Amino acid sequence: VIDKVCMSAFEGTPLAFLLRDLGLVSFIVAGIALEVGIEPTARHGADLGLVPVIVEDACGFGNAEAAQRSLAALRYAGDSAITDLASVCGILAASSPG
Repeated sequence: VIDKVCMSAFEGTPLAFLLRDLGLVSFIVAGIALEVGIEPTARHGADLGLVPVIVEDACGFGNAEAAQRSLAALRYAGDSAITDLASVCGILAASSPG
């Protein structure tokens, strides 16, 4: 568990170091506030050379219009993958042992 203290989960936390130490190059993003925390985290992660995977239907928002603008901007920038929960669950299930 990492306490997020800024808009981006990377700012002021060891998250980038932890991901790199684990050899990860991408991360899944879901949460409460697409337009406030998720978009800044995705953009910051991309700036760090990581690939954010945003689970669109697992993201809440405070303002629907702002959330749609955030998704449109992330799609336009092209450095995040945007998917849905069923796809993520399918990939995780297929890759788990047993």
